[in-house]
Amino acid sequence: MARERWDLERLIHPFPSEAFIEERFENEVLHVERGDPGYYASLLGLDDIDRALTTLHLHHPTVTMVNAGKPDLTPAAYTYPSGLIDAARLYQEYADGGSIVLNQLEGSLPSLMDLCRSMEARFSHRFQCNIYLTPAGGARGLATHYDSHDVFVLQISGTKRWALYDTPVQRPLRGQAFEPGAHEVGEPTLALDLAPGDMLYVPRGVMHDASSTDQDSCHITLGVLPSTWTDLLLEAVARVALEDAELRRSLPVGYAVQGFDREAARARFRDLLGRVVEKADFDGALDHFAEDLVSTRHPLLYGQLSQLQRLSRLSLDDEAAPRPNLLFHLSRDEERVTVSAYGGTLSMPLHAAEPLEHALTA
Repeated sequence: MARERWDLERLIHPFPSEAFIEERFENEVLHVERGDPGYYASLLGLDDIDRALTTLHLHHPTVTMVNAGKPDLTPAAYTYPSGLIDAARLYQEYADGGSIVLNQLEGSLPSLMDLCRSMEARFSHRFQCNIYLTPAGGARGLATHYDSHDVFVLQISGTKRWALYDTPVQRPLRGQAFEPGAHEVGEPTLALDLAPGDMLYVPRGVMHDASSTDQDSCHITLGVLPSTWTDLLLEAVARVALEDAELRRSLPVGYAVQGFDREAARARFRDLLGRVVEKADFDGALDHFAEDLVSTRHPLLYGQLSQLQRLSRLSLDDEAAPRPNLLFHLSRDEERVTVSAYGGTLSMPLHAAEPLEHALTA
C-alpha cells in the first residue's frame, strides 16, 4: 500500500512554499493554525510511539528524558545497566512530570523517513525527526534556550504553550550551542498555544520554551541540519592549501611571545587571503557538499520485496518511475554517463545518457 506523501507544501499549508523559502527560512518565525486535529495523523500517532518504546529495544541516548523541574534526572533512572530503555521506569518518570524524547526516530518509522527525505530533496540539507512526549499539568522538559538548528514543530496531540523571545545569536553555528546564564531572557515577543494539527517554524538562535497545558502533549520536531557558507569557505580554503605551499607554511617563529611584532605577519595574512580568493574553486567546493549529501542518503527500499515478486509479471504496458524523493547526481565525460546514488555509482555508455536522465526524472 502506498504511503501518503509529505513535502514542504503540505507541511506548511496554506502558507506558500516559495514565500517561506525566500522570506521566512532562517529569518522569521512562522505559526500556522489549522483547526484540524487529525492533520498529521498519517505521520505519527501515540500508538507508534508506544510501539517504539516497548518493542524496538531502544537504548539511551536514542531515548532520553528531560525535566526542567528535576535537573538531577539521569539515564540510570529509566535504563538498564546496558543502556537499554526500561519502559516501566520510563513511564513512571513520565507520570512524575518528565518529558520523553525519542531522537532521530526517522530511522525506525517509514512515514518519518519519507518526510525527512522529501525535505532533503527540496532543501539539499539533512533533516532529522525528534519526538517529544510531555505530560499534562504545565510540565516543561527544557528551560528557556535556543537551538543551533532550525526546527519545524508539528503538534500531534494535546496542546503545548510556547513562548518565544529575542535572538541573541543570529543563525548560530553548531558549535555555538546555548549557554545557560549567558543571555538574559526578557519578555516574550510571541506567546501561543500550539493545537493538534498546527505547525510552528522556529529559526535557529530564537530563544524559546514550551510547557504542557491540561493535556498530555506530543509533537514532532523536524530539525534542519544545514551546510553553511562557513562550511563552504573552509572547504574552499582547504582545497587551495592542497595546491599552494605558501598556505602550508608554519606561523611566524615566536608569534606567541609577548611583544611579537605582528606587522609583517598581518601583511602576509592579507597576501594569503588574496591567493585564496584568486584560486578558490567554488564549483569544486560546492560539488563536495552535493556529492556528500547524495552519497550518504541510504536507500529507502520499503516495498522492495513485493516489487521483486512482481518482476516476472512486468510487461511493456506497465509504468515505472524512480522512487519518491530520490537524490542522485548525473555526470558524463566523452565516453560514459554515470549516475551516483545511495553511496554507489552506475556507469553506462554515453548514448544511454538521454534515456537514463528520462528514467530518473519522469
